[in-house]
Amino acid sequence: MLRLTDFIIDCPDTMKLAAFYSEVTGRPIKEGSHENWAGIRFGEIELAFIRVDDYRAPQWPDSEHPKQFHLDFEVDEIESEQRRILDLGATLRQDFIGSDGYGWRIYTDPIGHPFCLCRNEGVVWTDQGPTWPERG
Repeated sequence: MLRLTDFIIDCPDTMKLAAFYSEVTGRPIKEGSHENWAGIRFGEIELAFIRVDDYRAPQWPDSEHPKQFHLDFEVDEIESEQRRILDLGATLRQDFIGSDGYGWRIYTDPIGHPFCLCRNEGVVWTDQGPTWPERG
């Protein structure tokens, strides 16, 4: 089973950008947010902000400075989902799965947009969406 869990935006200051979108949407910043990862929950999906060193802002529609985002998909079984998405045209770029079987793998779609398959220890799915372990 593959579930969209996060829409992630690169930024230089996660808490500052999270505060902006919290005000825009009227939704609170997720408890446990910090300088490297902050989030705002929208049901099953989290709008997340990840700190990137040497951040360069997009200048859309200027294609020299493209938009910056990636999607995270939580999976129950990463190997079978990987086979399926590779067959659909994805390309594996980097593997961050630990020896314990948890972590993520970075892929690109057929035209180069990045996304991740993630397997996070302790994630439990409820009627309201996933409950996550603390992100570090």
